[in-house]
Amino acid sequence: MFQTFQDKSSPEQGPPRLAAIRKAMADIGLDGYLIPRADAHQGEYVPANDERLAWVTGFTGSAGFAAITRDVAGVFVDGRYRVQVRAQVDTDHFTPIDWPETSLADWLRTTLPSGGTVGYNPMLHTAGELEKLRSTLAADGIIFQARDDMIDQIWPNRFPAPQGAVSVQPDTLAGETHASKRARLAQSLARAGQTGAAITLPDSICWLLNIRGADIPRNPVALAFAVLHADARVTLFIDAQKLDDTVIAHLGPDVDIRPYDSFVEATLSMPTPLRVDKSSAPAQLGEQLNAHARPFIWGDDPCILPKACKNPAEIAGTRTAHLRDAAVMCEFLAWFDDQAPGTLSEIDVITRLEGERAATGKLLDISFETIAGSGPHGALPHYRVSEASNRTLQAGDLLVLDSGGQYRDGTTDITRTLPVGPVGQDERAAFTRVLQGMIAISRLRWPSGLAGRDLDAIARYPLWLADQDYAHGTGHGVGTYLCVHEGPQRLSRVSDVPFLPGMIISNEPGYYREGHFGIRIENLLVVTRGDPLPEGDQTGKLCFETLNFVPIDRRLIDTQRLTPDETAWLNTYHAECRSKISPLLGPTASAWLHRVTAPL
Repeated sequence: MFQTFQDKSSPEQGPPRLAAIRKAMADIGLDGYLIPRADAHQGEYVPANDERLAWVTGFTGSAGFAAITRDVAGVFVDGRYRVQVRAQVDTDHFTPIDWPETSLADWLRTTLPSGGTVGYNPMLHTAGELEKLRSTLAADGIIFQARDDMIDQIWPNRFPAPQGAVSVQPDTLAGETHASKRARLAQSLARAGQTGAAITLPDSICWLLNIRGADIPRNPVALAFAVLHADARVTLFIDAQKLDDTVIAHLGPDVDIRPYDSFVEATLSMPTPLRVDKSSAPAQLGEQLNAHARPFIWGDDPCILPKACKNPAEIAGTRTAHLRDAAVMCEFLAWFDDQAPGTLSEIDVITRLEGERAATGKLLDISFETIAGSGPHGALPHYRVSEASNRTLQAGDLLVLDSGGQYRDGTTDITRTLPVGPVGQDERAAFTRVLQGMIAISRLRWPSGLAGRDLDAIARYPLWLADQDYAHGTGHGVGTYLCVHEGPQRLSRVSDVPFLPGMIISNEPGYYREGHFGIRIENLLVVTRGDPLPEGDQTGKLCFETLNFVPIDRRLIDTQRLTPDETAWLNTYHAECRSKISPLLGPTASAWLHRVTAPL
Protein backbone atom coordinates (compact mmCIF):
# COMPACT_ATOMS: atom_id res chain seq x y z
CA MET A 1 0.00 0.00 0.00
CA PHE A 2 1.14 3.51 -0.83
CA GLN A 3 -1.43 5.10 1.47
CA THR A 4 -1.30 4.64 5.20
CA PHE A 5 -3.88 5.59 7.77
CA GLN A 6 -2.04 6.77 10.85
CA ASP A 7 -3.25 10.02 12.35
CA LYS A 8 -0.55 12.54 11.45
CA SER A 9 -1.87 15.32 13.66
CA SER A 10 -0.68 15.90 17.22
CA PRO A 11 -2.72 18.83 18.57
CA GLU A 12 -1.64 18.13 22.14
CA GLN A 13 1.96 18.95 21.16
CA GLY A 14 0.98 22.39 19.92
CA PRO A 15 0.92 24.36 23.19
CA PRO A 16 4.47 23.45 24.39
CA ARG A 17 5.88 24.00 20.91
CA LEU A 18 4.13 27.35 20.69
CA ALA A 19 5.61 28.32 24.05
CA ALA A 20 9.09 27.39 22.81
CA ILE A 21 8.65 29.58 19.72
CA ARG A 22 7.49 32.52 21.81
CA LYS A 23 10.48 32.17 24.11
CA ALA A 24 12.81 32.19 21.09
CA MET A 25 10.98 35.26 19.75
CA ALA A 26 11.36 37.08 23.05
CA ASP A 27 15.07 36.23 23.21
CA ILE A 28 15.73 38.10 19.93
CA GLY A 29 13.09 40.81 20.25
CA LEU A 30 10.54 39.65 17.68
CA ASP A 31 6.87 40.59 17.97
CA GLY A 32 5.76 38.02 15.42
CA TYR A 33 6.94 35.07 13.36
CA LEU A 34 5.59 33.54 10.15
CA ILE A 35 5.31 29.78 9.62
CA PRO A 36 4.34 28.87 6.05
CA ARG A 37 3.45 25.43 4.79
CA ALA A 38 6.32 25.55 2.33
CA ASP A 39 9.84 24.45 1.67
CA ALA A 40 12.50 26.30 -0.31
CA HIS A 41 10.82 25.21 -3.56
CA GLN A 42 7.33 26.56 -2.78
CA GLY A 43 5.58 23.34 -3.75
CA GLU A 44 2.15 22.40 -2.47
CA TYR A 45 3.50 19.16 -1.05
CA VAL A 46 6.59 19.21 1.13
CA PRO A 47 8.86 16.49 2.55
CA ALA A 48 8.49 15.40 6.16
CA ASN A 49 11.50 17.42 7.31
CA ASP A 50 9.82 20.62 6.09
CA GLU A 51 6.38 20.05 7.65
CA ARG A 52 6.91 22.92 10.07
CA LEU A 53 3.30 24.07 10.13
CA ALA A 54 1.99 20.60 11.01
CA TRP A 55 4.72 20.06 13.60
CA VAL A 56 3.86 23.28 15.44
CA THR A 57 0.09 23.46 15.11
CA GLY A 58 -1.17 19.93 14.33
CA PHE A 59 -2.87 21.12 11.10
CA THR A 60 -2.00 18.76 8.23
CA GLY A 61 -3.86 20.29 5.28
CA SER A 62 -2.04 20.96 2.02
CA ALA A 63 -2.48 24.75 2.16
CA GLY A 64 -2.28 27.26 4.98
CA PHE A 65 0.14 29.15 7.22
CA ALA A 66 0.49 30.45 10.74
CA ALA A 67 1.38 33.83 12.17
CA ILE A 68 2.59 33.79 15.77
CA THR A 69 2.58 36.89 17.93
CA ARG A 70 3.29 37.18 21.64
CA ASP A 71 -0.41 36.83 22.44
CA VAL A 72 -2.18 35.23 19.45
CA ALA A 73 -1.35 32.32 17.14
CA GLY A 74 -3.40 32.55 13.95
CA VAL A 75 -3.73 29.53 11.64
CA PHE A 76 -4.88 30.73 8.20
CA VAL A 77 -6.86 28.26 6.04
CA ASP A 78 -9.16 28.51 3.04
CA GLY A 79 -12.65 27.06 2.66
CA ARG A 80 -11.42 23.50 2.05
CA TYR A 81 -10.00 23.18 5.56
CA ARG A 82 -12.19 25.17 7.95
CA VAL A 83 -13.76 22.14 9.56
CA GLN A 84 -10.50 20.18 9.53
CA VAL A 85 -8.45 22.88 11.21
CA ARG A 86 -10.83 23.09 14.16
CA ALA A 87 -10.47 19.34 14.67
CA GLN A 88 -6.67 19.31 14.41
CA VAL A 89 -5.45 22.28 16.46
CA ASP A 90 -5.84 23.15 20.12
CA THR A 91 -8.21 26.09 19.79
CA ASP A 92 -7.40 27.24 23.32
CA HIS A 93 -3.97 28.22 21.98
CA PHE A 94 -4.40 28.54 18.18
CA THR A 95 -7.00 30.68 16.44
CA PRO A 96 -8.29 29.50 13.03
CA ILE A 97 -8.50 32.40 10.58
CA ASP A 98 -10.67 32.37 7.45
CA TRP A 99 -8.31 33.13 4.58
CA PRO A 100 -8.29 34.86 2.10
CA GLU A 101 -11.34 36.68 3.47
CA THR A 102 -9.00 37.89 6.22
CA SER A 103 -5.62 38.74 4.74
CA LEU A 104 -2.39 38.31 6.66
CA ALA A 105 -1.69 42.04 6.29
CA ASP A 106 -5.02 43.05 7.81
CA TRP A 107 -4.61 40.56 10.63
CA LEU A 108 -1.10 41.77 11.46
CA ARG A 109 -2.28 45.37 11.34
CA THR A 110 -4.88 44.74 14.02
CA THR A 111 -2.86 42.25 16.07
CA LEU A 112 0.61 43.77 16.27
CA PRO A 113 1.58 46.99 17.99
CA SER A 114 2.62 49.80 15.67
CA GLY A 115 6.27 49.32 14.82
CA GLY A 116 6.26 45.60 15.53
CA THR A 117 8.94 43.37 14.02
CA VAL A 118 7.96 40.12 12.27
CA GLY A 119 10.55 37.45 11.60
CA TYR A 120 10.60 35.08 8.64
CA ASN A 121 12.86 32.46 7.09
CA PRO A 122 13.89 33.93 3.69
CA MET A 123 14.21 30.45 2.16
CA LEU A 124 10.53 29.69 2.85
CA HIS A 125 8.89 32.81 1.41
CA THR A 126 8.96 34.32 -2.06
CA ALA A 127 10.07 37.85 -2.84
CA GLY A 128 6.64 38.63 -4.29
CA GLU A 129 4.89 37.56 -1.11
CA LEU A 130 7.14 39.69 1.11
CA GLU A 131 7.07 42.65 -1.26
CA LYS A 132 3.27 42.75 -1.05
CA LEU A 133 3.30 42.53 2.74
CA ARG A 134 5.91 45.25 3.12
CA SER A 135 4.16 47.66 0.78
CA THR A 136 0.74 47.05 2.36
CA LEU A 137 2.01 47.54 5.92
CA ALA A 138 4.64 50.23 5.34
CA ALA A 139 2.44 52.96 6.81
CA ASP A 140 1.83 50.86 9.93
CA GLY A 141 5.49 50.74 10.83
CA ILE A 142 5.62 46.94 10.80
CA ILE A 143 9.08 45.63 9.92
CA PHE A 144 9.81 42.24 8.34
CA GLN A 145 13.16 40.81 9.33
CA ALA A 146 14.95 37.79 7.84
CA ARG A 147 16.04 35.34 10.53
CA ASP A 148 17.47 31.84 10.76
CA ASP A 149 14.63 29.33 10.94
CA MET A 150 13.28 29.30 14.48
CA ILE A 151 11.38 26.03 14.08
CA ASP A 152 14.54 24.18 13.14
CA GLN A 153 16.15 25.41 16.34
CA ILE A 154 13.48 23.84 18.57
CA TRP A 155 12.59 20.71 16.53
CA PRO A 156 14.40 17.72 18.07
CA ASN A 157 14.83 14.52 16.06
CA ARG A 158 13.83 16.30 12.85
CA PHE A 159 13.44 14.02 9.86
CA PRO A 160 16.45 13.88 7.51
CA ALA A 161 16.26 15.41 4.04
CA PRO A 162 14.86 12.94 1.49
CA GLN A 163 17.26 10.97 -0.71
CA GLY A 164 14.99 9.59 -3.43
CA ALA A 165 16.62 8.16 -6.53
CA VAL A 166 16.31 10.08 -9.81
CA SER A 167 15.12 8.24 -12.95
CA VAL A 168 15.04 9.09 -16.66
CA GLN A 169 11.73 9.99 -18.33
CA PRO A 170 11.98 8.44 -21.83
CA ASP A 171 12.04 10.84 -24.77
CA THR A 172 9.20 8.85 -26.35
CA LEU A 173 6.94 9.93 -23.49
CA ALA A 174 8.45 13.39 -23.00
CA GLY A 175 8.02 14.13 -26.70
CA GLU A 176 11.22 16.18 -26.87
CA THR A 177 14.82 15.68 -25.77
CA HIS A 178 16.13 17.76 -22.92
CA ALA A 179 18.79 19.17 -25.26
CA SER A 180 16.02 20.50 -27.51
CA LYS A 181 14.11 21.94 -24.54
CA ARG A 182 17.22 23.62 -23.17
CA ALA A 183 18.09 25.13 -26.55
CA ARG A 184 14.54 26.36 -27.17
CA LEU A 185 14.18 28.05 -23.79
CA ALA A 186 17.73 29.41 -23.80
CA GLN A 187 17.02 31.26 -27.04
CA SER A 188 14.27 33.23 -25.31
CA LEU A 189 16.71 34.20 -22.54
CA ALA A 190 19.34 35.33 -25.04
CA ARG A 191 16.79 37.39 -26.97
CA ALA A 192 15.82 39.12 -23.71
CA GLY A 193 19.45 39.94 -22.92
CA GLN A 194 19.50 37.64 -19.89
CA THR A 195 22.47 35.42 -19.11
CA GLY A 196 20.38 32.72 -17.50
CA ALA A 197 17.34 31.90 -15.38
CA ALA A 198 17.20 30.55 -11.84
CA ILE A 199 14.75 27.62 -11.69
CA THR A 200 13.61 26.61 -8.22
CA LEU A 201 10.46 24.55 -8.85
CA PRO A 202 11.32 20.83 -8.85
CA ASP A 203 8.68 19.94 -11.44
CA SER A 204 10.09 22.59 -13.79
CA ILE A 205 13.57 21.10 -13.43
CA CYS A 206 12.33 17.55 -13.92
CA TRP A 207 10.35 18.54 -17.00
CA LEU A 208 13.27 20.48 -18.48
CA LEU A 209 15.79 17.66 -18.04
CA ASN A 210 13.41 14.72 -18.70
CA ILE A 211 14.01 13.22 -15.29
CA ARG A 212 11.74 12.24 -12.42
CA GLY A 213 12.43 11.87 -8.70
CA ALA A 214 11.22 10.24 -5.51
CA ASP A 215 11.75 12.86 -2.81
CA ILE A 216 8.10 13.68 -2.13
CA PRO A 217 5.43 10.97 -1.92
CA ARG A 218 2.78 11.20 -4.67
CA ASN A 219 4.87 13.71 -6.64
CA PRO A 220 7.64 12.18 -8.81
CA VAL A 221 10.06 15.08 -8.44
CA ALA A 222 13.60 15.52 -7.19
CA LEU A 223 14.32 18.39 -4.82
CA ALA A 224 16.84 20.50 -6.72
CA PHE A 225 17.66 23.97 -7.93
CA ALA A 226 18.98 24.84 -11.38
CA VAL A 227 20.21 27.66 -13.56
CA LEU A 228 19.47 27.48 -17.27
CA HIS A 229 22.17 29.50 -19.03
CA ALA A 230 21.64 31.45 -22.24
CA ASP A 231 23.98 29.07 -24.07
CA ALA A 232 21.65 26.14 -23.18
CA ARG A 233 23.89 24.70 -20.45
CA VAL A 234 22.35 23.89 -17.09
CA THR A 235 23.90 24.03 -13.65
CA LEU A 236 21.99 21.52 -11.53
CA PHE A 237 22.14 21.78 -7.74
CA ILE A 238 21.24 18.38 -6.32
CA ASP A 239 22.55 15.78 -3.93
CA ALA A 240 24.72 13.68 -6.24
CA GLN A 241 23.80 10.51 -4.32
CA LYS A 242 20.43 10.62 -6.07
CA LEU A 243 22.03 10.19 -9.51
CA ASP A 244 23.21 6.85 -10.86
CA ASP A 245 25.37 6.31 -13.94
CA THR A 246 22.34 6.01 -16.22
CA VAL A 247 20.97 9.38 -15.13
CA ILE A 248 24.39 11.07 -15.36
CA ALA A 249 24.85 9.71 -18.88
CA HIS A 250 21.35 10.93 -19.79
CA LEU A 251 22.09 14.45 -18.51
CA GLY A 252 25.33 14.60 -20.46
CA PRO A 253 28.22 17.08 -20.43
CA ASP A 254 26.05 20.19 -20.77
CA VAL A 255 24.52 19.66 -17.32
CA ASP A 256 26.97 20.54 -14.54
CA ILE A 257 26.20 18.91 -11.17
CA ARG A 258 26.80 21.01 -8.04
CA PRO A 259 25.96 20.43 -4.35
CA TYR A 260 22.35 21.22 -3.45
CA ASP A 261 23.24 23.65 -0.64
CA SER A 262 25.54 25.75 -2.84
CA PHE A 263 22.76 27.20 -5.01
CA VAL A 264 22.41 30.74 -3.65
CA GLU A 265 26.15 31.23 -3.18
CA ALA A 266 26.93 29.92 -6.67
CA THR A 267 24.58 32.42 -8.34
CA LEU A 268 26.62 35.28 -6.88
CA SER A 269 29.50 34.48 -9.25
CA MET A 270 27.43 33.79 -12.37
CA PRO A 271 27.25 36.25 -15.30
CA THR A 272 24.49 38.84 -15.00
CA PRO A 273 21.70 39.67 -15.42
CA LEU A 274 20.03 36.50 -14.19
CA ARG A 275 16.27 36.01 -14.43
CA VAL A 276 14.54 35.25 -11.10
CA ASP A 277 10.85 34.42 -10.63
CA LYS A 278 9.55 36.44 -7.68
CA SER A 279 6.49 34.20 -7.39
CA SER A 280 8.42 30.98 -6.78
CA ALA A 281 12.11 31.62 -5.97
CA PRO A 282 13.04 31.87 -2.29
CA ALA A 283 13.34 35.49 -1.18
CA GLN A 284 16.88 34.81 0.01
CA LEU A 285 18.08 34.52 -3.59
CA GLY A 286 17.04 38.06 -4.49
CA GLU A 287 18.18 39.40 -1.12
CA GLN A 288 21.67 37.93 -1.57
CA LEU A 289 21.97 39.11 -5.18
CA ASN A 290 21.03 42.62 -4.06
CA ALA A 291 23.42 42.50 -1.12
CA HIS A 292 26.32 41.64 -3.45
CA ALA A 293 25.27 44.18 -6.11
CA ARG A 294 24.63 41.44 -8.67
CA PRO A 295 22.07 42.67 -11.25
CA PHE A 296 19.08 40.44 -11.90
CA ILE A 297 15.68 40.72 -13.58
CA TRP A 298 12.32 39.59 -12.25
CA GLY A 299 10.65 37.29 -14.75
CA ASP A 300 8.65 34.09 -15.03
CA ASP A 301 10.21 30.67 -14.66
CA PRO A 302 10.92 29.90 -18.35
CA CYS A 303 9.57 26.33 -18.00
CA ILE A 304 6.14 27.25 -16.64
CA LEU A 305 4.15 27.74 -19.84
CA PRO A 306 6.03 25.22 -22.03
CA LYS A 307 5.51 22.57 -19.33
CA ALA A 308 1.81 23.40 -19.05
CA CYS A 309 1.18 23.15 -22.81
CA LYS A 310 1.56 19.41 -23.38
CA ASN A 311 2.96 18.22 -26.68
CA PRO A 312 1.30 15.44 -28.74
CA ALA A 313 3.40 12.68 -27.13
CA GLU A 314 2.50 13.84 -23.61
CA ILE A 315 -1.21 14.07 -24.50
CA ALA A 316 -1.14 10.63 -26.12
CA GLY A 317 0.47 9.15 -23.01
CA THR A 318 -2.06 10.87 -20.78
CA ARG A 319 -4.94 9.47 -22.85
CA THR A 320 -3.50 5.96 -22.49
CA ALA A 321 -3.05 6.38 -18.74
CA HIS A 322 -6.65 7.55 -18.36
CA LEU A 323 -8.05 4.61 -20.31
CA ARG A 324 -6.09 2.24 -18.07
CA ASP A 325 -7.28 4.11 -14.98
CA ALA A 326 -10.89 4.13 -16.19
CA ALA A 327 -10.80 0.35 -16.44
CA VAL A 328 -9.50 0.26 -12.86
CA MET A 329 -12.33 2.49 -11.70
CA CYS A 330 -14.98 0.44 -13.49
CA GLU A 331 -13.69 -2.82 -12.01
CA PHE A 332 -13.80 -1.15 -8.59
CA LEU A 333 -17.27 0.35 -9.07
CA ALA A 334 -18.72 -2.96 -10.25
CA TRP A 335 -17.39 -4.52 -7.04
CA PHE A 336 -18.59 -1.61 -4.90
CA ASP A 337 -22.15 -1.89 -6.17
CA ASP A 338 -22.29 -5.49 -4.94
CA GLN A 339 -21.44 -4.55 -1.33
CA ALA A 340 -24.28 -4.13 1.14
CA PRO A 341 -24.55 -0.95 3.24
CA GLY A 342 -22.83 -1.33 6.59
CA THR A 343 -20.20 -3.80 5.33
CA LEU A 344 -17.46 -1.41 4.11
CA SER A 345 -15.39 1.23 5.83
CA GLU A 346 -13.67 4.19 4.20
CA ILE A 347 -10.33 2.42 4.58
CA ASP A 348 -11.77 -0.69 2.93
CA VAL A 349 -12.74 1.45 -0.08
CA ILE A 350 -9.29 3.00 -0.40
CA THR A 351 -7.50 -0.32 0.04
CA ARG A 352 -9.59 -2.02 -2.62
CA LEU A 353 -9.19 0.82 -5.12
CA GLU A 354 -5.43 1.04 -4.66
CA GLY A 355 -5.25 -2.72 -5.09
CA GLU A 356 -7.09 -2.45 -8.41
CA ARG A 357 -4.63 0.19 -9.62
CA ALA A 358 -1.64 -1.85 -8.45
CA ALA A 359 -2.97 -4.90 -10.31
CA THR A 360 -2.32 -3.12 -13.62
CA GLY A 361 1.42 -3.57 -13.01
CA LYS A 362 1.84 0.05 -14.15
CA LEU A 363 1.15 1.99 -10.94
CA LEU A 364 4.23 3.83 -9.64
CA ASP A 365 2.41 5.73 -6.88
CA ILE A 366 -0.99 7.20 -6.17
CA SER A 367 -1.18 10.81 -7.32
CA PHE A 368 -2.43 12.06 -3.93
CA GLU A 369 -3.87 10.62 -0.74
CA THR A 370 -7.21 9.12 -1.78
CA ILE A 371 -10.22 11.00 -0.41
CA ALA A 372 -13.01 8.63 0.62
CA GLY A 373 -15.42 10.74 2.64
CA SER A 374 -18.75 9.14 3.57
CA GLY A 375 -21.72 10.92 5.08
CA PRO A 376 -20.54 13.97 7.06
CA HIS A 377 -16.92 13.27 6.11
CA GLY A 378 -17.87 13.99 2.50
CA ALA A 379 -18.45 17.60 3.49
CA LEU A 380 -14.68 17.95 4.08
CA PRO A 381 -13.33 18.57 0.55
CA HIS A 382 -9.83 17.30 1.43
CA TYR A 383 -10.77 14.71 4.04
CA ARG A 384 -8.03 12.18 4.83
CA VAL A 385 -9.20 9.07 6.65
CA SER A 386 -7.16 7.80 9.57
CA GLU A 387 -7.59 4.72 11.74
CA ALA A 388 -9.18 7.02 14.32
CA SER A 389 -11.64 8.69 11.94
CA ASN A 390 -12.47 5.62 9.82
CA ARG A 391 -16.22 5.35 9.33
CA THR A 392 -18.48 2.54 8.13
CA LEU A 393 -20.59 3.40 5.09
CA GLN A 394 -24.25 3.42 6.09
CA ALA A 395 -27.47 3.20 4.08
CA GLY A 396 -28.40 6.66 2.80
CA ASP A 397 -24.82 7.97 2.76
CA LEU A 398 -23.10 9.65 -0.12
CA LEU A 399 -19.45 8.70 -0.66
CA VAL A 400 -17.10 11.27 -2.22
CA LEU A 401 -14.28 9.25 -3.80
CA ASP A 402 -11.43 11.36 -5.18
CA SER A 403 -8.36 9.44 -6.33
CA GLY A 404 -5.69 9.06 -8.98
CA GLY A 405 -2.59 7.22 -10.06
CA GLN A 406 0.94 8.07 -11.10
CA TYR A 407 1.85 6.08 -14.19
CA ARG A 408 4.97 6.54 -16.29
CA ASP A 409 2.80 7.74 -19.19
CA GLY A 410 0.53 10.08 -17.25
CA THR A 411 -1.03 11.37 -14.04
CA THR A 412 -4.72 10.69 -13.38
CA ASP A 413 -7.27 12.34 -11.11
CA ILE A 414 -10.97 11.51 -10.94
CA THR A 415 -13.82 12.06 -8.48
CA ARG A 416 -17.11 10.24 -8.39
CA THR A 417 -19.87 10.61 -5.80
CA LEU A 418 -21.54 7.30 -5.03
CA PRO A 419 -24.78 6.42 -3.22
CA VAL A 420 -24.82 3.85 -0.43
CA GLY A 421 -28.36 2.65 -0.96
CA PRO A 422 -31.19 5.12 -1.68
CA VAL A 423 -30.45 8.75 -0.74
CA GLY A 424 -32.62 11.78 -0.01
CA GLN A 425 -34.11 14.26 -2.45
CA ASP A 426 -31.89 17.11 -1.21
CA GLU A 427 -28.84 15.05 -2.07
CA ARG A 428 -30.17 14.18 -5.54
CA ALA A 429 -31.12 17.79 -6.29
CA ALA A 430 -27.69 19.09 -5.26
CA PHE A 431 -25.94 16.31 -7.18
CA THR A 432 -27.87 17.24 -10.30
CA ARG A 433 -26.87 20.90 -9.99
CA VAL A 434 -23.22 19.91 -9.59
CA LEU A 435 -23.53 17.66 -12.65
CA GLN A 436 -25.07 20.48 -14.67
CA GLY A 437 -22.10 22.72 -13.84
CA MET A 438 -19.65 19.98 -14.77
CA ILE A 439 -21.45 19.38 -18.09
CA ALA A 440 -21.48 23.12 -18.84
CA ILE A 441 -17.68 23.31 -18.52
CA SER A 442 -17.25 20.15 -20.58
CA ARG A 443 -19.31 21.58 -23.46
CA LEU A 444 -17.70 25.02 -23.51
CA ARG A 445 -16.35 26.81 -26.57
CA TRP A 446 -14.67 30.16 -25.91
CA PRO A 447 -12.53 32.80 -27.64
CA SER A 448 -8.76 32.62 -27.24
CA GLY A 449 -7.46 34.81 -24.43
CA LEU A 450 -9.95 33.87 -21.74
CA ALA A 451 -8.68 32.63 -18.37
CA GLY A 452 -10.03 30.63 -15.46
CA ARG A 453 -11.61 33.69 -13.89
CA ASP A 454 -13.72 34.10 -17.04
CA LEU A 455 -15.06 30.54 -17.06
CA ASP A 456 -15.34 29.57 -13.38
CA ALA A 457 -18.81 31.07 -12.86
CA ILE A 458 -20.29 28.86 -15.57
CA ALA A 459 -19.76 25.80 -13.36
CA ARG A 460 -21.38 27.53 -10.38
CA TYR A 461 -24.46 28.96 -12.13
CA PRO A 462 -26.84 26.02 -11.45
CA LEU A 463 -25.81 26.04 -7.77
CA TRP A 464 -26.09 29.81 -7.47
CA LEU A 465 -29.71 29.63 -8.63
CA ALA A 466 -30.38 27.56 -5.49
CA ASP A 467 -28.23 29.76 -3.20
CA GLN A 468 -25.57 27.07 -3.08
CA ASP A 469 -21.84 27.15 -3.87
CA TYR A 470 -18.49 25.55 -3.07
CA ALA A 471 -15.45 27.10 -1.39
CA HIS A 472 -12.74 25.91 -3.76
CA GLY A 473 -11.73 26.50 -7.34
CA THR A 474 -13.43 24.58 -10.11
CA GLY A 475 -10.20 23.16 -11.49
CA HIS A 476 -6.42 22.92 -11.31
CA GLY A 477 -3.71 22.16 -13.83
CA VAL A 478 -2.29 18.62 -13.99
CA GLY A 479 1.15 17.38 -15.04
CA THR A 480 2.19 14.34 -17.07
CA TYR A 481 3.81 11.93 -14.62
CA LEU A 482 4.49 15.02 -12.55
CA CYS A 483 2.49 16.90 -9.91
CA VAL A 484 -1.26 16.39 -9.89
CA HIS A 485 -1.58 20.10 -9.04
CA GLU A 486 0.34 22.07 -11.66
CA GLY A 487 0.32 25.74 -12.59
CA PRO A 488 0.02 28.28 -13.90
CA GLN A 489 -3.46 27.56 -15.31
CA ARG A 490 -6.42 27.17 -13.02
CA LEU A 491 -10.17 27.10 -13.48
CA SER A 492 -10.73 29.60 -10.71
CA ARG A 493 -12.08 33.09 -10.17
CA VAL A 494 -8.59 34.23 -9.11
CA SER A 495 -6.71 32.97 -12.19
CA ASP A 496 -5.79 35.39 -14.98
CA VAL A 497 -3.65 32.93 -17.00
CA PRO A 498 -5.25 32.41 -20.44
CA PHE A 499 -5.96 28.83 -21.45
CA LEU A 500 -3.78 27.54 -24.28
CA PRO A 501 -3.95 24.36 -26.37
CA GLY A 502 -2.36 21.39 -24.62
CA MET A 503 -3.10 22.54 -21.08
CA ILE A 504 -4.67 19.88 -18.87
CA ILE A 505 -7.20 21.11 -16.33
CA SER A 506 -9.56 19.45 -13.87
CA ASN A 507 -13.30 20.13 -13.94
CA GLU A 508 -14.63 19.48 -10.43
CA PRO A 509 -17.54 21.51 -9.11
CA GLY A 510 -19.00 20.36 -5.82
CA TYR A 511 -21.36 21.05 -2.95
CA TYR A 512 -20.77 20.47 0.77
CA ARG A 513 -23.33 20.59 3.57
CA GLU A 514 -21.35 20.61 6.80
CA GLY A 515 -22.21 17.74 9.12
CA HIS A 516 -24.35 15.97 6.50
CA PHE A 517 -22.91 15.17 3.08
CA GLY A 518 -20.65 16.24 0.26
CA ILE A 519 -20.75 16.01 -3.54
CA ARG A 520 -18.02 16.39 -6.15
CA ILE A 521 -17.79 15.20 -9.76
CA GLU A 522 -14.43 15.49 -11.52
CA ASN A 523 -13.03 14.76 -14.95
CA LEU A 524 -9.77 15.95 -16.45
CA LEU A 525 -9.87 17.95 -19.68
CA VAL A 526 -7.28 19.02 -22.23
CA VAL A 527 -7.59 22.33 -24.09
CA THR A 528 -7.89 21.87 -27.86
CA ARG A 529 -8.68 24.04 -30.88
CA GLY A 530 -12.34 23.88 -31.79
CA ASP A 531 -13.44 22.84 -35.26
CA PRO A 532 -15.42 25.47 -37.20
CA LEU A 533 -19.19 25.12 -36.86
CA PRO A 534 -21.39 25.09 -40.00
CA GLU A 535 -23.46 28.09 -38.93
CA GLY A 536 -20.63 29.97 -37.21
CA ASP A 537 -18.96 33.09 -38.55
CA GLN A 538 -15.99 33.21 -36.18
CA THR A 539 -12.86 31.08 -35.94
CA GLY A 540 -10.18 30.53 -33.33
CA LYS A 541 -12.39 29.08 -30.60
CA LEU A 542 -10.97 26.75 -27.97
CA CYS A 543 -12.74 23.82 -26.36
CA PHE A 544 -12.13 20.92 -23.99
CA GLU A 545 -11.51 17.25 -24.73
CA THR A 546 -12.52 14.93 -21.88
CA LEU A 547 -9.84 12.48 -20.71
CA ASN A 548 -11.71 10.39 -18.08
CA PHE A 549 -14.24 7.75 -19.14
CA VAL A 550 -15.97 6.48 -16.02
CA PRO A 551 -19.76 6.48 -15.62
CA ILE A 552 -21.50 9.12 -13.55
CA ASP A 553 -23.99 7.50 -11.19
CA ARG A 554 -27.44 7.87 -12.75
CA ARG A 555 -29.18 6.92 -9.48
CA LEU A 556 -28.25 10.34 -8.08
CA ILE A 557 -29.62 12.35 -11.02
CA ASP A 558 -32.97 14.07 -10.91
CA THR A 559 -33.52 13.67 -14.65
CA GLN A 560 -36.41 16.12 -14.68
CA ARG A 561 -33.96 18.91 -13.93
CA LEU A 562 -31.72 18.20 -16.93
CA THR A 563 -32.19 20.03 -20.20
CA PRO A 564 -32.35 18.03 -23.45
CA ASP A 565 -28.81 19.15 -24.31
CA GLU A 566 -27.51 18.05 -20.90
CA THR A 567 -29.20 14.67 -21.26
CA ALA A 568 -27.75 14.27 -24.75
CA TRP A 569 -24.24 15.10 -23.48
CA LEU A 570 -24.49 12.55 -20.67
CA ASN A 571 -25.83 9.82 -22.97
CA THR A 572 -23.03 10.48 -25.46
CA TYR A 573 -20.43 10.45 -22.69
CA HIS A 574 -21.73 7.15 -21.35
CA ALA A 575 -21.72 5.65 -24.85
CA GLU A 576 -18.04 6.62 -25.11
CA CYS A 577 -17.37 4.99 -21.75
CA ARG A 578 -18.90 1.76 -23.05
CA SER A 579 -17.03 1.73 -26.35
CA LYS A 580 -13.63 2.75 -24.95
CA ILE A 581 -13.55 0.86 -21.65
CA SER A 582 -15.69 -2.26 -22.06
CA PRO A 583 -12.97 -4.11 -24.09
CA LEU A 584 -10.54 -3.54 -21.19
CA LEU A 585 -12.79 -5.15 -18.54
CA GLY A 586 -13.52 -8.59 -17.23
CA PRO A 587 -17.00 -10.10 -17.89
CA THR A 588 -18.56 -8.95 -14.62
CA ALA A 589 -17.38 -5.36 -14.87
CA SER A 590 -18.24 -5.23 -18.58
CA ALA A 591 -21.82 -6.30 -17.87
CA TRP A 592 -22.00 -3.73 -15.07
CA LEU A 593 -20.71 -0.99 -17.40
CA HIS A 594 -23.31 -1.74 -20.06
CA ARG A 595 -26.04 -1.66 -17.43
CA VAL A 596 -25.08 1.64 -15.77
CA THR A 597 -24.46 3.51 -19.04
CA ALA A 598 -27.83 2.78 -20.64
CA PRO A 599 -29.32 6.00 -22.06
CA LEU A 600 -31.41 8.13 -19.74
